[in-house]
Amino acid sequence: MFLYPPGQPHPRTRRPPPAAPPRGAPARELSTGGTLFDQEGTGHRATRRAVADDLGAAGVERLRPVWLDVLDRRLAPLGAGRDVDLVPLARELAGATVCALLGTTGDPETIAEAAASAAAAAVRDHLPGPRPSGTARAAAAATARLEALLAPASGTAVDTALRAMLAVAAVNTTVAALPRAVAWCADARLWHHAADDRLRPALVGELLRVIAPSPLLPRVAAAAADLGGCPIRAGDRLILVARHAARAHGEPPDALNPAPPTVAQLVFGAGPHACPGARLARAQLDDILAALAPHRPTVLRARVDRGAALPGWRSLTVRATSNCRSLED
Repeated sequence: MFLYPPGQPHPRTRRPPPAAPPRGAPARELSTGGTLFDQEGTGHRATRRAVADDLGAAGVERLRPVWLDVLDRRLAPLGAGRDVDLVPLARELAGATVCALLGTTGDPETIAEAAASAAAAAVRDHLPGPRPSGTARAAAAATARLEALLAPASGTAVDTALRAMLAVAAVNTTVAALPRAVAWCADARLWHHAADDRLRPALVGELLRVIAPSPLLPRVAAAAADLGGCPIRAGDRLILVARHAARAHGEPPDALNPAPPTVAQLVFGAGPHACPGARLARAQLDDILAALAPHRPTVLRARVDRGAALPGWRSLTVRATSNCRSLED
């Protein structure tokens, strides 16, 4: 769950958009307090513990009925021969999951839209070079609107800043990742693997590895070191190209011969600052692939979202194939 500025993914295909500047400053601007992604030491560990249960195995199983309901309802038209746009589906799925995770009674799609707007406004305010006047005010206003929408239904141990950060991360990564993964599966004709309960978990890991929702991971060196002959000083800002480390640029997804878990995990980061939502992301993608596999959808139309905080689609319309071959093909 990291933010980086928008790119321009090639329609329907596997190639990610060009890399862009790091996420650190926008994350800090989303609140006046520390966040799960920028904290260190005792505060960081305590905050992670506060959300660990909700994002662990038991928490994911508790949340699963929420997004399964969205999938059942949104994908039903495929069985009737109608088209489905996967971006609104991903947006509602993400918003509903955030509402359940944070215990808010707000409208899922409204919250998802507010989280997307807050992320995009924060990124625009931190792009290098001259910026139009008012970008900082716009970012602050978008964040304030999101925080107001996320007011909990009852008392919660998760503070306002963290609630906004979790919503921004969850919504933007989900809306960016799910349609792109489905498009790759359709273009590469991987539905027979998606339909196989034994192979689908490996396919999920491989698709997340190659789409790399967070290809750049900003870090600050905690101590001096030497990396391949390059001296690093304590405090130096680093950009870790996670998608290269995960071999996303050279190895297509292969459910029969997946990359080792230590490699695939790199798109979620590593160590104490690794994405706490990795299990949730895998579960959601597994379920959407399982739901789509019987339809073997193809992509009809794809439109890039050039204003989003993460590379993704403004719309991605799919249709079930009219004469599916057997799953053993």
